[in-house]
Amino acid sequence: MLALGVAAQAAGTVFVSTPAFLIPLLHAERGISLVQAGLLASAPTIGMVLTLVAWGALADRFGERRVITTGLALTAVAAVGAAAAGDILTLWVFFFLGGAVSASTNAASGRVVVGWFPRERRGFAMGIRQMSQPLGVTVAALAVPGLAAEFGIGAAVALSLVLNAALAVLCAVGLADPVRPVAAPPGIGVEPDARPAANPYRASSFLWRIHLVSALLVVPQFALSIFGIVWLVAEMQWSAPAAGLLIGVAQFIGAVGRIGVGELSDRVGSRVRVLRWVAVSGCLVMLVVGATGLPGWSVVAGPAFIVATLISVADNGLAFTSVAEAAGASWAGKAFGIQNTGQYVVAAMVGPLVGGLVTLVGYPLAFVAIAIAPAAVLPLIPKADAARES
Repeated sequence: MLALGVAAQAAGTVFVSTPAFLIPLLHAERGISLVQAGLLASAPTIGMVLTLVAWGALADRFGERRVITTGLALTAVAAVGAAAAGDILTLWVFFFLGGAVSASTNAASGRVVVGWFPRERRGFAMGIRQMSQPLGVTVAALAVPGLAAEFGIGAAVALSLVLNAALAVLCAVGLADPVRPVAAPPGIGVEPDARPAANPYRASSFLWRIHLVSALLVVPQFALSIFGIVWLVAEMQWSAPAAGLLIGVAQFIGAVGRIGVGELSDRVGSRVRVLRWVAVSGCLVMLVVGATGLPGWSVVAGPAFIVATLISVADNGLAFTSVAEAAGASWAGKAFGIQNTGQYVVAAMVGPLVGGLVTLVGYPLAFVAIAIAPAAVLPLIPKADAARES
């Protein structure tokens, strides 16, 4: 179940990440500005923002298998339209629509982990599940630039079509919904703990704070994933294949790192304590990336980018596990939807805003400015974890 959940979300992530790796081709050969390219890269994210909570509610009601399978199939259909698009506007529309339907795996695959793994193993299991996003970016980074350069944009997008269609079939056949508690309406003879679970958002500010922390921490993650390849090619004078390879390696290391961070939170016995360590590290490493613009520092651009990517994706599993445990089984899907919505609202703004910032002040100062986001979350991280199972 965990393997299918990871593969499903990775396939959706390949589609969502594809436009970012088309930027060098569109910018250099078609004359599209970085702001316009950032808007195209943000199209799937904007689509996801509008549908994440709805997909989470559907997963709570109808189960994970139906939601994941339907979303993957619809993403494959959107990929067909994007591959056949003849202009940038049409390409934006189909990436937008594909992002809206690919959001299904974000909420539902998290419920799979919550349902199939006990609390003492969830950090590790959620770390594995959270590998899906960097793994999807890795596939896109390694394949999309080469396919686009050799065969055109349609061939690059066709990769998403094949992956999402294949995973839709596999999940329809092999995915099983975890057993969930059956809620009963209050009445005579009904035990109190069998009644519908109360809204966890009214109990405390814990979930809202985690949502806000996660939203801010995606700023460096998406800035690096969207503009990393352009920075390496235009600023550091790397070739596009070499830059794509480095990004792929960095994303793979980040994927493995999520498992390690999840396991660490299991051992420490706290998600929020480790989350605080990640935020501090994220601030420091973005300052180092910004310093690569100084004379003689460009030699560390590659290692700094890898470490920054590793840290920028490390918080996701911690935050998702924290959200799942605080929300409980009855609210996990909706909570995942709200969690992702906040993240992708911010992520949708990263493309055009960072593109504009780079145009105004250059990459080094832009990366230094991005370090503000992880620094700002430190007072927002709760002091202790919250957990409920119902």
